[in-house]
Amino acid sequence: MEFPSEDIFLVTTSPVIKAITNFKQVSKTLEDFDVEEQPSSLLEKRYPNIKVIQSGVKQLKSDEHKIFTEDGKEYMYEKICLCAGAKPKLIFEGNPYVLGIRDTDSAQAFQKNLAQAERIVVVGNGGIALELVYEIEGCEVIWAIKDKAIGNTFFDAGAAEFLIPKLTTEKRETPIECKRTKYTMEGSEEKEGLIAASDKLGSALGPDWHEGLHLKGTKDFSHKVHIEILCEVKKIHLQQEFIQLKRTSLAFPKKEKHAEPDTVLWPVYVELTNGKIYGCDFIVSATGVVPNVQPFLDGNNFAVGEDGGLKVDKHMRTSLPDIYAAGDICTASWEPSPLWHQMRLWTQARQMGWYAAKCMAADTLGESIDMDFSFELFAHITKFFNYKVVVLGKYNAQGLGLDHELMLRCTKGQEYVKVVMQSGRMMGAVLIGETDLEETFENLILNQMDLSAYGEDLLNPDIDIEDYFD
Repeated sequence: MEFPSEDIFLVTTSPVIKAITNFKQVSKTLEDFDVEEQPSSLLEKRYPNIKVIQSGVKQLKSDEHKIFTEDGKEYMYEKICLCAGAKPKLIFEGNPYVLGIRDTDSAQAFQKNLAQAERIVVVGNGGIALELVYEIEGCEVIWAIKDKAIGNTFFDAGAAEFLIPKLTTEKRETPIECKRTKYTMEGSEEKEGLIAASDKLGSALGPDWHEGLHLKGTKDFSHKVHIEILCEVKKIHLQQEFIQLKRTSLAFPKKEKHAEPDTVLWPVYVELTNGKIYGCDFIVSATGVVPNVQPFLDGNNFAVGEDGGLKVDKHMRTSLPDIYAAGDICTASWEPSPLWHQMRLWTQARQMGWYAAKCMAADTLGESIDMDFSFELFAHITKFFNYKVVVLGKYNAQGLGLDHELMLRCTKGQEYVKVVMQSGRMMGAVLIGETDLEETFENLILNQMDLSAYGEDLLNPDIDIEDYFD
């Protein structure tokens, strides 16, 4: 708290705030933490000059330095930081059978629907789709992905092959108790229907969002996942429309056999671009997010990035005076470090928010500030299919063209290690499992040392690589 005497307003539609707990600095750039919902009164108690205003923003008048909230009030600001996140990119807006998952409220709506479900279709290939497909039990899952392999946002085909056996094994130990407490406003449980008011945007799910949620359908088997690759959803037909079409839908494909015609009548049908049609109880759209800029654009001449985010410079300033932005809503528009790229993830949102606050303070005091070290190297730690996953730098050779080579080490069911090399220097890495290599590799990527002399020995499990590069 740089300015204990200044009034600080936090305007949010949610009755809770997201707090970072169990924070661990794993290495120079890697951070591991949980995200927990807490009542906003806790923040106000800790910092008496912070006031939480529970309302959405209706309009921003940048020329007047004013915001107007949905509850009819207006507030003047000296400096403002827009952190409204992103909203799910739904494959079809307004269809009652299409559920987008982004925040804890929508995750609970999903859980409620899953309790009655026998088959669902999951569309998307990012982190939420991966976790969802792995966690669902007792329900057939048709998983439609536009790529050749699963988890394209984080992995290549090799890592996907390493993970796929986990989708067919019987599920493991009992899930850990959810570390997050859920606070809801009184009466908010009464929201019936398939989708809990999707126009009310919650904040994004934390990295352990599915823990403690009971993701179980009606059947007594564990996993039943069928992956349809290289396809997207062409059309969604409601039951009546489908009957009139006189087309054939497919049953859940059995191993080594082509799918046969389905005899069950489903509430909704998904037609894929590969010509196949599957019936299901509902569809989960986990196809990424779009920056939530809408409430702020009207009447304000913001520079907007190609991905729809508000462009920010290296001090997190938008193109308008005294307006900053951080997290999923913004697009990093400075010349990035060759080893960093923006991805709409919790880790980056936290780093950007923290850095934006420092920039606002420095600008107010007229001080200069250096770019935060966390923007030197892309680094993210998470968990998929119960494996620890660390991604560093240009882990998928992003932007390196054909001028790179990959080195791999894989022990089935245990670990998967991939490094991206360019001209003898390490540019990125994917580590799945308990490899204990993250700190060593982080240093090798950061110091750009020429590793040509080590050749294949770089990944030789019999050589303790850490001893070389301490």
